Amino acid sequence: MSRTDNSGKKFEKTMPIEDIGAVVLEDPCINITHQVIATMLAHNVALITCDEKYHPIGMMLNLCGNTTQAESFRYQIEASQPLKKQLWRQVVQTKIHNQAAVLAAFGKPVEVLITAASNVRSGDVDNREAFAAAYYWPRLFNRFPGFIRDRDAGYPNNLLNYGYAILRAVIARSLVGSGLLPTLGIFHHNRYNQYCLADDIMEPYRPYIDRLVLDMVESESIGPDRLTQAQRMQLLTIPTLTVNMNGRNRPLMVAASETSASLLKCFEGTLRKMVLPEMQKPENN
Repeated sequence: MSRTDNSGKKFEKTMPIEDIGAVVLEDPCINITHQVIATMLAHNVALITCDEKYHPIGMMLNLCGNTTQAESFRYQIEASQPLKKQLWRQVVQTKIHNQAAVLAAFGKPVEVLITAASNVRSGDVDNREAFAAAYYWPRLFNRFPGFIRDRDAGYPNNLLNYGYAILRAVIARSLVGSGLLPTLGIFHHNRYNQYCLADDIMEPYRPYIDRLVLDMVESESIGPDRLTQAQRMQLLTIPTLTVNMNGRNRPLMVAASETSASLLKCFEGTLRKMVLPEMQKPENN
């Protein structure tokens, strides 16, 4: 990769392609050859393209990310509704616990979320996820009176949008690597959405992005509607965020692969619970 330093002098920076999880093409002036694209996809690198505002709008993934793909597809397609409802319960419970951990880290009350997580039933038929969100967002960004999570709104929603797009790419990449169809979800179903399963599995990981964005917001006096280069660079660290699973820390990108592999085992019937990220659970006082 060729870059220019502050003096205008060009230099090259190299990196083993095996160490790359996702590449974001931000600037409209970027030129990239077909051979480079093909090589990245062959190594299961997620390729993300951006619009004129530097917001991710497209993603390209490897079509053959796993050697036993046909068998994995069959397990996924034949998964029963009760199994998918139980998996969704696990996802929602973990997401709410992680949201509580984020609030607790900033000294905010979490008892309501802890109770909501304990009351999630199979398939989340009572929609505890939405209840938790209504409690979580105004308290997370309480420096913005009346804040609601709206992807079409401005700051800090634009930071969340960018971060979630990176997360979605990482999760989709891990699903493909495990031989799963990112289109076929366990809860999300939309004929126009090619990444329903990625949208399912990224839910418990969202609070990691929320915390990163909140840290960014707390360090800024005012936020621009257009993302700055510094903000984008900070959000591009998402694949390397530290995630705890089963008492061990690993980069988010590695954790996502473990989650996807465990999901496949659930579809196969050799595992009953997915391996999901767990922020430190606050005590319920």
